[in-house]
Amino acid sequence: MTKRKLMTENLKEEIAKELGVYEQVKKDGGWENIPSKTCGNMVTKAIEIANRNAK
Repeated sequence: MTKRKLMTENLKEEIAKELGVYEQVKKDGGWENIPSKTCGNMVTKAIEIANRNAK
C-alpha cells in the first residue's frame, strides 16, 4: 500500500512559515517533532486555503 501525500512539501513549508514553526522544522531536520496541536493547526490552515481557492 502506498502512502498518499495530502499536502505538498511547498504547501507544508508555506503554512509552517505562516504559523512560525518552519525554523523548528529546519532545525530538527523534519516534521517528526512538531506537536500534534501544530499539525492540527496546519491542517486547519490548509483547509482554509483550499476553500478560498475553490471559490
